Amino acid sequence: MRIPWSELRSVSSPFHDIILGVRAYPFGQIDLPITFGDRANFRSEVLAFEVVDFLGSYHAILGQPCYAKFMAIPNYTYLKLKMLGLNGISTIGSTFSHPYTCNHEHYELTTAVINSAELPKLRNSVTPAVPDCNGPTSSSAFHPTEETKVVEIDPTDPTKMVRIGTKLLAK
Repeated sequence: MRIPWSELRSVSSPFHDIILGVRAYPFGQIDLPITFGDRANFRSEVLAFEVVDFLGSYHAILGQPCYAKFMAIPNYTYLKLKMLGLNGISTIGSTFSHPYTCNHEHYELTTAVINSAELPKLRNSVTPAVPDCNGPTSSSAFHPTEETKVVEIDPTDPTKMVRIGTKLLAK
């Protein structure tokens, strides 16, 4: 975009979990004008973006701060975004092929990073955040109140099981 580095404001907080267990520090933050809609019905606001130095399938990610500023309502099922424009409600949409392409690119990028030589080093430096719930000293808050029965979910993988109550009421 040919924006000079001097336009960036410093940011001290990193992104977490873009890739599991890895922190990414942004170069800085910049305010950019964003417009949704067409010439007949549009809305413009200024949004703050963090500038990062890693590959991704998206050039910009708009989330809750954007929706709040534009007072927009997203519908993820139909890939639509509705907001009030100058001349009434404006609906912005996308095709299903575009998110599919982005997700496919993100999958390939993540796979390449996971297969890289850096990941084993990262795994050694990150401690697991999830405790082992299968051990005898499980501190899970969920305990069956009735008798249960173990049922295999996937016949090809006997380790995938679910517990079902044996005294459920028929309705």
